[in-house]
Amino acid sequence: MIPLLSFSVIKIALMASAGFLFAVLLTPWLTSLLYTYKLWRKSVRSNGMGGGKLPIFHKFHHEGEVKTPRFGGVLVWVTPPFLAVLFFLLAKTGNPWFEDLNFLSRSQTWLPLATLAAASAVGFLDDMLQVVSAPANRVLRSLWENISRYTAGGLSLKLRIALVSLIGLTGAWWFFYKLGWDTIFVPGVGDVFLGWLMIPFFVVVMLATYSGGVIDGIDGLSGGAFASIFTAYGLIAFAQEQVDLATFCFALVGAILAFLWFNIPPARFYMGETGILGLTATLTVVAFLTDSVAVLPIIGILLVMESGSVIVQVASKKLRRGKKVFLAAPIHHHFEGKGWSPAKVTMRFWIVGIVAAFVGVAIRLLG
Repeated sequence: MIPLLSFSVIKIALMASAGFLFAVLLTPWLTSLLYTYKLWRKSVRSNGMGGGKLPIFHKFHHEGEVKTPRFGGVLVWVTPPFLAVLFFLLAKTGNPWFEDLNFLSRSQTWLPLATLAAASAVGFLDDMLQVVSAPANRVLRSLWENISRYTAGGLSLKLRIALVSLIGLTGAWWFFYKLGWDTIFVPGVGDVFLGWLMIPFFVVVMLATYSGGVIDGIDGLSGGAFASIFTAYGLIAFAQEQVDLATFCFALVGAILAFLWFNIPPARFYMGETGILGLTATLTVVAFLTDSVAVLPIIGILLVMESGSVIVQVASKKLRRGKKVFLAAPIHHHFEGKGWSPAKVTMRFWIVGIVAAFVGVAIRLLG
């Protein structure tokens, strides 16, 4: 008889391994599809968010922008739902081992799985609009041109924000009314009552986390960052005896590591909005479910740095007549501009992210 704690560790390790293996096995099919249909941008971005040209970005990334497909994030968001459904169905056979390995539960994993699927679908649509050319068929071409007139080669930032807000509102409603959460835990302070304010707070956190998605700009950077972040939250969930949620986090980590295997330079594909949107929205949900949203800025320090650098850069250009604080934004491009190789930027950012994750976990558990 295996002790419950030991079996929980086995369950988590098995799902992390299964997530990695499944995503790796899925990669040849995905790669073939992406390259067969040339699912990459057809032109290099020419202007930044705050206006102006992108000389540093063009110097280091102009080739990969139009020759490397997006949609690598499909590996990340397909894997956990597949494993969840597979082991849920196997549990129905009555085998006690499969019953114990099932990690689909209303209180812990319904919401993050639903969020991952919904947000990734929005990102998938955005990626498709950016890379797919108008079809040859006259009727379909006309329909495509009408859609493109409003999407400008992808979902507009305003529309993406609106859709992320809608996903956040839905999640917040479930979180507040169905799961009954109305407080957040702040280390050193204790539970802080928010009541109905939990709903707008949830949405704001999801939007802020999504803004950190600009980290997907150098081969390997986003994969390493999100692997350390979800590992940290998996450890917190495990320490809180939320074994199903911890299992979900580590299954996601396994899939992220499989993506990272093929995203290390030279990248076979990029994460794309389908991965970034799904991961950032799901991260918000996991942070709230573990009552650890207060340490999200620490564990996700790389997302804060990336998002913050863009905000500062855009504000500086607007308020200081085009003057910049950084050579380029997001901040990983600034370091490239200073002469760091992309590999050096990526690995040093990984180190910062891992150390910050350790610190965040310690603060939360000592709380």
